[in-house]
Amino acid sequence: MKILSEKFEIKEGCDPILCLSILSLLLVGLVMVYSSSAVYAMEEYGDPYFFLKRQAIWLVLGGAILFYVSSFNYKNLEKLAYPTMAFTFILLLLVMVPQLSKEVGGARRWLSIGGINFQPSELAKFALAIFIAKSLVKRENRLSDFMYGYLPKLIVLGFFFLPILNQPDFGTAMIIGVVSFMMFFVGGVRPKFLFYSCLTLLPFLFSALMGAEYRRRRIFAFLDPWQDPSDGGFQAIQSFYAFGRGGFSGTGLGKSSQKLFYLPEAHTDFIFAIIGEELGLLGASAIVALFGVLLWRGFRTALRVKDTFGSNLAIGLTILIVFQAFTNMSVAVGLLPTKGLTLPFISMGGSSLLVTMLCAGVLLNISEQAAKTR
Repeated sequence: MKILSEKFEIKEGCDPILCLSILSLLLVGLVMVYSSSAVYAMEEYGDPYFFLKRQAIWLVLGGAILFYVSSFNYKNLEKLAYPTMAFTFILLLLVMVPQLSKEVGGARRWLSIGGINFQPSELAKFALAIFIAKSLVKRENRLSDFMYGYLPKLIVLGFFFLPILNQPDFGTAMIIGVVSFMMFFVGGVRPKFLFYSCLTLLPFLFSALMGAEYRRRRIFAFLDPWQDPSDGGFQAIQSFYAFGRGGFSGTGLGKSSQKLFYLPEAHTDFIFAIIGEELGLLGASAIVALFGVLLWRGFRTALRVKDTFGSNLAIGLTILIVFQAFTNMSVAVGLLPTKGLTLPFISMGGSSLLVTMLCAGVLLNISEQAAKTR
């Protein structure tokens, strides 16, 4: 393991298996972004390396962030929880200002300043994970009290939900909601509070799902994609074709047919389908296994670290990364309705990659601190 640590420049003390799983996912992502986007990039921009170069730039920036935060004692984040929340909330409000934001496909999710686009809802995932980890420690003795131990957290969560839903970004809102409730449960909030909250939220979720025509079409397309094969069910069907063509061992790297303008968002939301086509069941299973390793080592870190804040934060960040990966892959294979969510570490996307690497850096730092205290 020492040789591997030296070869990959893994910091002494941090979990080498966790680090190698992250590096492996990043390497796969760089390769698959190029493989899935080269033809489209050549057609649209006259440069087959257009998306690869952009992803490489984001990867370098993300690597700098990961290296910095992995050296930054995570305990300092407890003091930065409220400022980070306030800053993120302001960014979410600024997205509503047309002069400062960018609209794509009817959704206004990106701040556009100086030619750089950033999605604040991605940062909101990280900010809320820190806030919940801190609040679970701060009110540790009052978690059985609904009014003082649980309700304030729910109110804060609601304040973040509303601007994200307004963008609209239902997928990210759901990721934040599920991760938050999982953190509440693991952190010691009484299960009946969570159960009643879910019951209360069901009518609102149903209204949000069925109140927008495009969401209704996604639900119906999920139930029967072939009912509307040229519109609502198009992406799902093309994704199925990709997995079908890939079979057990795949068609070979770079030999996907579905990326040739058949499968929309082949290098972003549906990159897992291209992995399934080119690398087959073996390649897709390897990706699932890597996220499984990340889940295992993340939870192991949470169990090994001595302080409650670090444990809560490790659990939150691990669930955040792995649950989004599970959601993205489930969409690609038809287990969930279509959502605009990236595959962490792998999909093309600057905001998502930067925040995911930020989360990974903090998780590595927690694993390092946990090793030092044992």
